[in-house]
Amino acid sequence: MDFDAILEDVGEFGRFQKLVIYFILLPAVIPCGFHAYSQLFMAGDVNHWCKVPDLEGLDVELTKNFSIPQERRNGIQDYSQCNMYDINYTDFLSRYSTIEEALMSEGPADIVPCKNGWVYEDTVYQSTIVTEWDLVCDKDFLPTLGLVLLAVGGIIGNYIFGYLQDTFGRKPSFFIYLLIECIFGVATAFAQNYYIWLIFRFGVGFTVPAIMATPYVLAIELVGPRSRTLCTILSNIAYSMGLILLAGVVYLVRDWRYLALATTLPFVCFFLYIWLMPESPRWLLARGQFEKAEVILKKMARINGKSLPKNYMVHLRRKYESDKLQQDLEKEKLRTYGIFDLFRTPNMRKKTIIITFIWFTNTSVYVGLSYYAPVLGGDEFLNFFLAGVVELPTYLFLWPSMERLGRRWTLCMSMVVGGVACLTTFLVQHETNVTLALYCVGKMGISSSFVVLPLMASELYPTVVRGLGMSLSSVLGMLGPIFIPLVNYLGSDIMVLPLIIMGALLVAGGIASLLLPETLNQHLPQTLEDGEKMGLDTDFCCSPPVKEPKNESDERTCKNCSALCSCQMISMPLVENVSPEKDLDAVEFILVK
Repeated sequence: MDFDAILEDVGEFGRFQKLVIYFILLPAVIPCGFHAYSQLFMAGDVNHWCKVPDLEGLDVELTKNFSIPQERRNGIQDYSQCNMYDINYTDFLSRYSTIEEALMSEGPADIVPCKNGWVYEDTVYQSTIVTEWDLVCDKDFLPTLGLVLLAVGGIIGNYIFGYLQDTFGRKPSFFIYLLIECIFGVATAFAQNYYIWLIFRFGVGFTVPAIMATPYVLAIELVGPRSRTLCTILSNIAYSMGLILLAGVVYLVRDWRYLALATTLPFVCFFLYIWLMPESPRWLLARGQFEKAEVILKKMARINGKSLPKNYMVHLRRKYESDKLQQDLEKEKLRTYGIFDLFRTPNMRKKTIIITFIWFTNTSVYVGLSYYAPVLGGDEFLNFFLAGVVELPTYLFLWPSMERLGRRWTLCMSMVVGGVACLTTFLVQHETNVTLALYCVGKMGISSSFVVLPLMASELYPTVVRGLGMSLSSVLGMLGPIFIPLVNYLGSDIMVLPLIIMGALLVAGGIASLLLPETLNQHLPQTLEDGEKMGLDTDFCCSPPVKEPKNESDERTCKNCSALCSCQMISMPLVENVSPEKDLDAVEFILVK
């Protein structure tokens, strides 16, 4: 059954959809960003040095000068964070009347690791897990391990959530994951040691980014084809607004236990949505629950001001039962496709590998840049705030760019510009403000490509393996958040090294995108044969497509290409001539940040 045809009768993007999307689904996107990045500030890096009990109560700078050797970090000479002079300070001070006299009289002493713990600055944070459990020096990898396990939990949770969402529905799955997130989020605040905290953060990671799936998919499934792009962009804007709000929360709450509560308890009120959030009527019809779908469709028509014939639902039920019977008969004759089909033929294999590589690059760099904001230098709260703010302008010109330049060139330019900005930080690594500006350009680039990639990928994979292809690419792409905290950990010695690695990944992904065919205004490939043919004529040097090419130019070659190129577009809606038996609407995808 073609649900989009039903939406034409009850309203494709009317008052019902706007109320649900603006007041329920978009706010429901916010918890994902809060729990994905609040951990950065729970484990915030704090300046520290060796504790010397014999010198407590003395001037801090004088004490450090007397007991702590200096070393070079990130090109700057500073006091060591993990070493001290091996001196008996009680005996030492008994021989001199003042510290200044001792400093002038004694020669250099042996240097040893800290013996009595550490002293932490409290000018930025009141408390973090680092200061509470001494996760510094030989234990400084443990906060990074927390981010890695958060990402591992995300991969496992995302896989299970896909099953829950398809089996039990969009609405129940959201509240199941919201409950899990709230339980583990609150429990985090009461962790008594690092390993208990790690378990609770793994539990929170189990819901990130899966909990964002329901608001996004529901929004997409409630509207007609012409409004889906708008819903995608609105979801990304809501996610970015969540990061901006989080910047305000972490600025106001500097104690990690209170921060865990502040980023969890407000979302308990989302359980009130259980009476307001509708189930997806598209999913209900796909699962054969016609009575429940009928209630929602009548409500949609009423609120949207659409009048339906009295026997509309009777005819709809008959058509549904007839189509379902026909589909059941045809399903027995359909061939089963597997992941191997994505690699069976050369062109499909090339496109699958390139899409997956770009997906991995996008996920790695977006998460990596977001993780890197607090340690970039300067005010870490301002850095994180700017990392969220700079995403918003990209959505203003992104859609016109995709329509005018096409998916391929928009994706390429977004990634290359962002990558070059990150690479350039190597030349200005000691200029904090310039590095921050280049970082923001890189964040804008990766934010743009994040929107373009899933759209382009869904248009490249053939219908018969589209679900498999998108799942494969997104799952492998989610390996990025596991890998990228390790890259950022390397930046503890060379601050711009992670930016250089992420910049190189972006440039490589941008160049690789030019090996893919343009999909703007092209027919969606239906079969594996269609997928294999699509893009065979693509040349790396093809110019961006024109918006409305003339029909008589179909056989001409690109100006800079020797072969007939798929960037010569025909004006054809993406959904035209797509057989409803393929059940395209049953497959919805998300590129999760």
